[in-house]
Amino acid sequence: MDYLVKDGVLVTAEGQRRGDILVSGGKIAALGTGLDREGVQVLDASGCLVFPGFIDVHTHLDMECAAGVTADDFPSGTRAALAGGTTCILDFATQDKGGTLEQALEAWRKKAEDKSACDYGFHMAITDWTEDIPQQMEAMCRQGVTSFKVYLAYDNLRLTPEQVGKVLSAAARLGALVCAHCEDGDAVNQGVARQKALGHMGPEAHPLSRPNWVEGSAVTQFLDLAKQAGAEAYVVHLSTREGLEAIRQARQGGQTVWAETCPQYLTLTDQVYALPGFEGAKFVCSPPIRSQADLEALRQAAQAGEIQTVATDHCSFRFHGQKDLGKEDFSLIPNGLPGIQHRPLVMYALSQGDCPLTPSQLCALLSEAPAKIYGLYPRKGSLEVGADGDLVIWDPNAPVTIRAKDQLQATDYTPFEGWACPGSPRTVLLRGQIRVQDGQVLEGFPGQFIPRSTR
Repeated sequence: MDYLVKDGVLVTAEGQRRGDILVSGGKIAALGTGLDREGVQVLDASGCLVFPGFIDVHTHLDMECAAGVTADDFPSGTRAALAGGTTCILDFATQDKGGTLEQALEAWRKKAEDKSACDYGFHMAITDWTEDIPQQMEAMCRQGVTSFKVYLAYDNLRLTPEQVGKVLSAAARLGALVCAHCEDGDAVNQGVARQKALGHMGPEAHPLSRPNWVEGSAVTQFLDLAKQAGAEAYVVHLSTREGLEAIRQARQGGQTVWAETCPQYLTLTDQVYALPGFEGAKFVCSPPIRSQADLEALRQAAQAGEIQTVATDHCSFRFHGQKDLGKEDFSLIPNGLPGIQHRPLVMYALSQGDCPLTPSQLCALLSEAPAKIYGLYPRKGSLEVGADGDLVIWDPNAPVTIRAKDQLQATDYTPFEGWACPGSPRTVLLRGQIRVQDGQVLEGFPGQFIPRSTR
């Protein structure tokens, strides 16, 4: 079926214009006016914004951890993503200790193939250095996995600074991108031990164990290593003023640094950890949710274009049966929040209120910049002839209230419970086929693996 999306406001990162989009053969075939033709189904977008499909470049689906497996697998997580208008995700395939990158990629392919409602790709997390890792990275790039993650925290995941430098050097040669979880692992371990020694065992101890400087110093270290390697760098889930300032200084020194933050760091404050009882455990994630001052700094940076992407770090756990494993010890609360479904809703609500962002800025943060940074553009993230027919018809006059009872995410809570969103997706197309109609996700798993280019 071919579609004519008619009379909408077409939104790109460069601006907005009223017009039509003809989608044929799964691709955008034409843009403009007067595109009517026989045999085409018309989708009335009058009064609506039309975005390129949103892209979430930071998800963790079907991931094993000490608490078992994340609540969302690819079927539930990608259906939830589509419900919010996200048509492509990048999930983190993770190397096992003693395993190869190829083995990790094969494992994640099996998790996702024929089980994804939206399109997907993978980053490769390198957790075990061997001297042939640069050759393995090259093999990943040939298969369309062109970004790699390193951890500066978590004893079972992190590499040494020397090894991180080698990954960065290899990426620079390959035209690949390295993204980093920036927390000082030794400082985190010491902070957790200190809080326990003081008898602080509840969720309120979590942010105290990881103060702002823990992120700031790790961002500085990662960017110093990237500078020495001559590599571009991408900082995931930025949460602090200190981390932001380290990025600013590196850019002033001529480095190319991409910054990502998440909706929780733009909307919530560390007061959530003071909720009565064990409720604060719902918000335990790393890095933790920060102060009002940090929130304001990140909002200003997003408005100024200093932050390029807003992703979710969707790592979902049920409150009952998973988060409550840490009732007696905050360090046992599985770290992570659900958000894959609600990111566009929350960001749109924020743009209409406390953090004014234009539709074009939203397009840049949620779609176009992620596509460009991670080698998906112009196939994804663009309203251009020849691009995939991934479209979100967003109705600014269709308010919704976020409720856990209504979500497709496989968790028993949402950190955005009760959020009133003034607009929502009406229709979502994936490669030219309607996958969300009147807010309802259609059945089926047509999502495909999308190989990405190097830089």
